[in-house]
Order: sequence, then C-alpha cells, then structure tokens
Amino acid sequence: MEILIGLLGGLIGGGVVMAIVQQTLLKSKREKLIKDAELEGENIKKDKLLQAKENFLKLKEEHENTIKEKDRRIQSGEDRIRNKEKSLNQKMEDFGRKEKEIEKKHTELNAKMQSLEVKSQELDKMQQKRVAELSKISGLPAEDAKSMLMEALKDEARTNAHAHIKEIVEEAKLNANKEARKIVIQSIQRVATEQAVENAVSVFNIETDEIKGRIIGREGRNIRALEASTGVEIVVDDTPEAIILSCFDPVRREIARLALHQLVSDGRIHPARIEEIVAKTRKQLEEEIAETGRRTCIDLGIHGLHPELTRMVGRMKYRSSYGQNLLQHSREVANLCAIMAAELGLNVKIAKRAGLLHDIGKVPDEEPELPHAILGMKLAEKFGEKPEVLNAIGAHHDEIEMTSLISPIVQVCDAVSGARPGARREIVDAYIKRIKDLEALALSYDGVASAFAIQAGRELRVMVEAEKVSDSKADELSFTISHRIQTEMTYPGQVKVTVIREKRSINYAK
Repeated sequence: MEILIGLLGGLIGGGVVMAIVQQTLLKSKREKLIKDAELEGENIKKDKLLQAKENFLKLKEEHENTIKEKDRRIQSGEDRIRNKEKSLNQKMEDFGRKEKEIEKKHTELNAKMQSLEVKSQELDKMQQKRVAELSKISGLPAEDAKSMLMEALKDEARTNAHAHIKEIVEEAKLNANKEARKIVIQSIQRVATEQAVENAVSVFNIETDEIKGRIIGREGRNIRALEASTGVEIVVDDTPEAIILSCFDPVRREIARLALHQLVSDGRIHPARIEEIVAKTRKQLEEEIAETGRRTCIDLGIHGLHPELTRMVGRMKYRSSYGQNLLQHSREVANLCAIMAAELGLNVKIAKRAGLLHDIGKVPDEEPELPHAILGMKLAEKFGEKPEVLNAIGAHHDEIEMTSLISPIVQVCDAVSGARPGARREIVDAYIKRIKDLEALALSYDGVASAFAIQAGRELRVMVEAEKVSDSKADELSFTISHRIQTEMTYPGQVKVTVIREKRSINYAK
C-alpha cells in the first residue's frame, strides 16, 4: 500500500514537473516567436523606410530635372529674344545710317542743282555777250548770230553729254559685274555635287557565259520575250561575262537590268516568267521613283509639292541632258538659286522650288511638240504652282518674257550648272561641227582676219584687220556675232565673243 502510494505520488510529481517543463518550453517558444516577429517588423519597417526614401529621392531628382528643363527652355527663349533684339537693333542702325546717307546725297544734289543754276545763269550771260560780239564782228543780225551760236553750243553739249554718259555706263557696268561675279562665285563655292554621266547602253555582268544560252532560250524565244516586254534591245555577243542592254530610255534599261538580275538569280527563265518579273519590276521601279522624288523634296526642304510633280522629280534620276544627270543638275540649280536669292534678299523657298522644277518638262509621260520650258510651265500650272515659279520655269530659255526677279536667277543658275567643265558632254562629231560653225560664222564678216573657238567652244576670239575695222566697229561686230550665235546655234552654257583689234607698225633697219 505504501509502495502504491509512493508510486502514485511519484507519478503526480512527475506530471507536475512535466507540466512545469512544458509550461516553461511554451513560454520560451512564445518569447522567441515574439522576438522573431519584432525583428521581422523592424526589418520590414527599415525596408519600407528605405524604399520611401528612394522614392522620395527619385521624385526629387525628376522634379529637379523638370525644373532644369524649364529653366533651359526659358534661357533658350531669352537667348532668342536677345538675338532678335540685337538683330532688330542692327537693322535699325543700318536703317538710320542709310537714312543719313540719303539725306547727305539729297543735300549734295541740292547743292549741285544750285551750282548748275548759277552756271546756267553765267552761261546765259556769256551767250548774250558772245552773240553781241559775233553780231558786231560778222555784221549779221542778232537773231542769225544767236542761231549759229545755239547750234555750236548744242554740238558741244551733245559731245560732252555722250562722253559723260559713256563714263557713267562704264562705271555702272564695272560695279554691276563686280557684284554679280561676287555673288556667283560665292554660290558656286557653297555648292558641290557629284555628276553622273549617262549613256545609251548598260552592261549586265554575268558569272559564266553558260547563262547567255539560257537567256537566249530555245530558238531565241526568251530574249524575244524580254525585248518585247521591256522595249530594250539586248545584245548578246562574244564579250566575256557581259550582256549589253541598249535603249535611249534609261527607265526601260533599268527595268531590263533589274528583271534580268532577278531571272538569273531565280534560275527559272521562260516567256511567262519573264512577263511576270518585268511587270513586278516595273511596279517596284515606279515606287522607287516616287520615293526618290519624296526624298529629294525632303532633302531640299520643299513642302506641299503635288504628288505627280514629286513623281516627275523622281523620274529625273533616269534622264540626262548632254550626259549630265537631270536630277543632280536640278538639285544643284535649286541650291544655287537658294544661295543667290538669299544674297539678293529674295524669297529663298520660291527660288529653290523654281530651281528644282525648271526642267520638269523633260520628263513627262507623253512628249507633245512643245519646248520643254513651256511644257514644264503648263505642267506646273496644272498642279497648282505659284505664278513666280511658273514664270521662272517658262522663261529660263527666254521662251516667254520674265516678269519675276526669280526668273533671271533660275536662268543664271541653270547656265552655271551646265557650263562647268566636266558637267556635260556631247558627241565628238557634233562638238567638232559646232566649233567649225562658230569659226565660220565669225569669218563671214568683212574685215575678220581669223577666228578661233577655244575653251571647248565656250569662247570665240575674232582677230580683225585694223585698217578695215575701227574701235567702234569692233564693239558693234562683237555684239552682232554674239546675237547671231544666240539666235542661230544650239550650244550648252554660254559663248563669250572677244573681238581683238591691234595695229602693228613694222620696219627693218638694214
């Protein structure tokens, strides 16, 4: 019994101990969980604080950048305003200076007028005195003596006036030529474009001569189909690894070349495939032409051009004039016109637009019997171009009268672009014939000893006999020859006519 009671007491004591141990363990676990939670809370709090600080710094940086950008814009606006104020002040100073110059010239003119009035009065007194003396000496009536004196004075005044007018005209020509040369030279120096010389043939290179047989086809059916589809004559001869494409239309030649390239690359060459590829290539080339026109207008800063005119500008890439690529020529003329118009204080955009479109009459889809300047003017008028542009296009070869200041600029720039050495070329036979015609035209005049066409026919030097041709006659002869060349001959650029008259006295000492 005692043993049972002891065991029961031990069990109860062990249970109490175990309960106390479990209670202690639970308490320590709870404390640990609380500490872990507090620690995790602290970490979360720190992360949130750090994230909030980063967001604050980011917002602060963005705000500062925004403020800096606004400050920069404000500063830029202030700079522009300052520049405009400075430009306006400069213009006001120029205006004031010009006004003072005008007032000075007006004062000088008034002084000269007063001086002339005084001299006129003195001349009247001298005339009356001379009339009285002449009447006294000759015994003639006063009216007859006065008439004779008036005739003598008129002749003297006319001679002096001619001499004075000639001096003024020469001085004006000298100053005008000087300023014109300055503007032209500045314009040429600021424009430099490459020149692409076009021919009437293109060469299509192939890897091996075996491809020639496939291009010709059985009994020549492939080459006949290709020529019929493209309108290009295809020459397959003994030239190694090359086929000649011959046509005066560069667009057709380009279509034939691209179509041949696709056919040879694909390997399938037969009449049906040829027609399909040619049609596809023609469509692609039309798209490329339109894109070329748009890119040209963007490069030159020309906006609002009608889509049809833009397409014609693109077609200029495949046209040439005396071997000079028409698109490159038109771009060069446009840039030259812009520079000259800026130098002369005219509308730069109108001048550049007229320069680009001046040869638009050379690339229409149809080719009516009209000069290209008139045709280009009609096309531009059809698509809504301004009157200044129309007149510049129509008058750049003197087909119509010039009514705008832009027109002579376009004419001059067209001549500058075409007259540069190397810009154009012509057939040798035509070149030799033109040189001979120039010399023959000069030799047809009486008193001409010899004539020489130099600088590729851009200058004609005429040697005259001093005994038969006077100085005034030499001036007249130079004008007459240049006028005949202008009206009777066709030539690129311009021709300078120089008449040389010299007197040589030769003796021998024996």
